[in-house]
Amino acid sequence: MFPFAENAENVQQDLYQILGFVAVFAVIIVCIVALLVFAKYFRFWIQSKTTGAGIGILDLLGMTFRKVSPATIVRAKIMAVQAGIYDRDGVTTKALEAHYLAGGNVNQVIRAMIAARNAQMNELDFRLATAIDLAGRNVLEAVQTSVYPRVIDCPARGSGRDTLDAVAKNGIQLKVRARVTVRANLMQLIGGATHETIIARVGEGIVSAIGSAESHYQVLENPDRISKAVLARRLDRQTAFEIVSIDIADIDVGENIGARLQADQAEADMRVFQARAESKRAMAVAAEQENLAGIEESRAKVTEAEAQVPKAIAAAFGDGVLGLMDYYKLKNIQADTDMRMAIAKGGTPPAPK
Repeated sequence: MFPFAENAENVQQDLYQILGFVAVFAVIIVCIVALLVFAKYFRFWIQSKTTGAGIGILDLLGMTFRKVSPATIVRAKIMAVQAGIYDRDGVTTKALEAHYLAGGNVNQVIRAMIAARNAQMNELDFRLATAIDLAGRNVLEAVQTSVYPRVIDCPARGSGRDTLDAVAKNGIQLKVRARVTVRANLMQLIGGATHETIIARVGEGIVSAIGSAESHYQVLENPDRISKAVLARRLDRQTAFEIVSIDIADIDVGENIGARLQADQAEADMRVFQARAESKRAMAVAAEQENLAGIEESRAKVTEAEAQVPKAIAAAFGDGVLGLMDYYKLKNIQADTDMRMAIAKGGTPPAPK
């Protein structure tokens, strides 16, 4: 009787059926997703629940969205709780996630804190441990080095040198090998110098201590004076380590550097004196040659003057100034002078001309 009403009722029933199917399908999808999530995180959740770590399913799901490894966080939190480290110590789930997102090694930090707690090192808290880890240092190795001191060879192995060479005041060389026992200083691990600086400073201190000794016998008699002198200088300042002890492993006597230096200095002085003497000799030879040249020049002048004498005599004869008797008297005087000079020289008097 009313066909339109009947059609509307049929459409409404169909719509209700479709909505029911959609709701059922949605519920099934939600259940499947929930089941998958529960299956994925059930192992981590049950571990957290049974150990009291306090990490729920929603926390695990949120880690996935934040790109945090749930396995890493759950394992680290369980280790902390089992070791007696709780949220009040700063080891919260959010703190672990933040350190993981910052690129830190969460498991290593927790293991370091557990080792420090067992060794009663109360100065290492979670904040300091994460800071050391993010600074690029191995915090677990630092704690182990602090508990069990580390022995460093000086000079270091692989440095190309077997000993530290130093010279005492008497010039004798000593070859020393030392072993430095250090432990990590956790409070200065961030920004502190590495063990290479310790080796360099200890080597410098050993060389200085030997150099200040009056004789190498003093060092050989009491090698501990080197250790005491080096330790007194506080060489571990601004470093990541604390020097426990410095032990002299071996001392060998080397060359007599002082005698060799004195010999080299004497040879150098001799060369200087020889050079000065050679310079003086050369100057004397030059002066002698100058004197000989002056003598030859004077002889040339005398010879030139003597060559002018006959001309003067001839001119005197021509002018009537010099007579014949005067000329013979002059010759006699000259002959007498020549004879006297020959006698003075020890020679034979010249024949009269």
